[in-house]
Amino acid sequence: MRVLQPAEWSKPRGFSHGVVVDGPGRWIMLAGQTGGNEKGDYSSDMAGQVGTALKRIVKLLDDAGAGPEHIVRLTWYLTSKEDYEAAGGGIGAAWKETLGRNFPPSTLLYVCGLVDARAKVEIEVTAFVPAT
Repeated sequence: MRVLQPAEWSKPRGFSHGVVVDGPGRWIMLAGQTGGNEKGDYSSDMAGQVGTALKRIVKLLDDAGAGPEHIVRLTWYLTSKEDYEAAGGGIGAAWKETLGRNFPPSTLLYVCGLVDARAKVEIEVTAFVPAT
């Protein structure tokens, strides 16, 4: 994968503008993962839910023989801009713990609600594992 970063553009923080994937390999598409744990319980705060959602994503990628470094796109659905902005430090820590220094292209959308009313975040993932 090659990150798209025009020299004259300022480097984004926490994501990439785009990536180019060239060659044979496997695509992995994950359904939106919320911050509910395996028992269906939700943390009351945004950072906790993001951390759980990211751990679920890493687990699914692992089951598919992939890792965070294979993520080529994230789409975030968030229920509160204020909660998201207030949770910045906790979200950054959760990101570092689960995804490390990988910053794929990301889109964040604010929505009026998710299917489970307790959910504050849902994250969709597209990943690509190059053929070996």
